[in-house]
Amino acid sequence: MLDTLPRKTRGKARVPSVAIAALIIAGCGLTSGASGSGPGSKVEVAAAENFWGSIAAQLGGAHAHVTSIIANPATDPHAYEARPDDARAMAAARYVVINGAGYDPWAPKLLAANPVSGRVVLNVAELVSKKEGDNPHLWYSPDYVGRVIDRISTDLERIDPADAAYFDQQNTLYRTVALKEYHAAIETIKQKYSGVPAGATESIFAYLAQATGLNLITPPEYMKAISEGAEPTANDKVTIGRQIATKQFRVFVFNAQNATPEVSALVNKARSEQVPVVAVTETLAPAGTTFQDWQTSQLKALLLALGG
Repeated sequence: MLDTLPRKTRGKARVPSVAIAALIIAGCGLTSGASGSGPGSKVEVAAAENFWGSIAAQLGGAHAHVTSIIANPATDPHAYEARPDDARAMAAARYVVINGAGYDPWAPKLLAANPVSGRVVLNVAELVSKKEGDNPHLWYSPDYVGRVIDRISTDLERIDPADAAYFDQQNTLYRTVALKEYHAAIETIKQKYSGVPAGATESIFAYLAQATGLNLITPPEYMKAISEGAEPTANDKVTIGRQIATKQFRVFVFNAQNATPEVSALVNKARSEQVPVVAVTETLAPAGTTFQDWQTSQLKALLLALGG
């Protein structure tokens, strides 16, 4: 079962000062040991979250070894606290992928505590021109995912030029084969349900709603507050309650990794009003699946809830 952490635990992930010192110590001795490239070698990759890690692993294929730090579906990424093992993974990596936009603030701290000469870091938020305070759920945007795919391939080719042709081939296969069903599901929803009103408990669904053409009518500030662990305004609470009671949504989406009492109450209210409810997660569920299978499964559930 997924965590139902109280709302007050969400927001910026914490790395206490005592832990910072321990992580710096844990990383010492690895600061000059990041794996490089060469005949028969693999590029060591560390991804702050497994959704980016899954993509990196498939693009890197046989010439990359990827470690994803947040990989447990029962973990609330917003409240994650880094561990010594995470510092070692970052220090050993030649290539690091972090989400940015305030979603994983512990990651830059680990990188700064464990400097490695020649290490390449991809901050996805910087790539797509997002900053802290913007919606950080960037992996729910198909457009941003596409840009990350190309950047990861380019970076791997730069790190390991001897295998550039292989990485280019992996990129083509991933885009044309692995992601085919994912893009097809998005296009089907867009063609059949563009403009249909939808609701959501938080901003995790906003990018995907835009991509599928759904009209997300939940108050934006309500979704942002729930996502950040803040208290929504009384007016926004009244608005979303009224939207559910009057069945203004064709479908209602909630984040199963942030099922706070308030969120659970809204979900129960939607179900009692016969409004179809769809659960999504922030990280891969189950943990061992691929990015595309996870997303496609959620998209199919969304399509079914909309009417098929």
